[in-house]
Amino acid sequence: MKKTENAAEDGSTDGSPPRGRPRSEAARRSVLDAALELCRRDGYQELTMKGLADEAHVGRQTIYRWWPTKQDVLLEVLTELPHRSRAELFPDTGDVYRDVEELLGHTFRLTRGPTGRAVVGLMADAQADASLARRLQDEVITPRRSALREILQRGVARGQLRGDGAVSLDLAVDIAFGVMWYRLLSGHAPVDGALASEIADALAPLLGSGAVDRG
Repeated sequence: MKKTENAAEDGSTDGSPPRGRPRSEAARRSVLDAALELCRRDGYQELTMKGLADEAHVGRQTIYRWWPTKQDVLLEVLTELPHRSRAELFPDTGDVYRDVEELLGHTFRLTRGPTGRAVVGLMADAQADASLARRLQDEVITPRRSALREILQRGVARGQLRGDGAVSLDLAVDIAFGVMWYRLLSGHAPVDGALASEIADALAPLLGSGAVDRG
């Protein structure tokens, strides 16, 4: 990411909201919606601040005042998606593996379409930008990982998992999301509800329990 090309003219380059006039909620929402639409239509790499301004019908100065870069816009989009409710992050069906399947299924649905393009594009840029990598990890990736880890820990507390299976809970989380990232980046297979079911079934013997009963 080249901050010199996209940096805000008020000097803000760290992703924090710049000082100045309060943001218009209507304009802010228009910019966020435009970012997803442009990702869908043209792809992440073609997204520009000028294109955002034109699509959202706001001035470029307005965008630069609030977001130094397109990456900042997309991070705000991803952290505002309707996936932060307790019920979606921590489903509780009474069966730990059904809960795993529901959490992963909801997460995987969000990776399809423009959201997925945004996530993959940000991940690619983050390889050369340590600050972006930290923010992507903290704001987008960690909440989902923590939610899955908590679901598995709850399964141990309820006696549904032994807690001394073939893999640790942390490795189980890596396996679940590692498969997601591999498929998103390679594009060789879908990230969908079927994958969520497969992962839940695959984790069962590794964590000391039988497969999910889908009857």
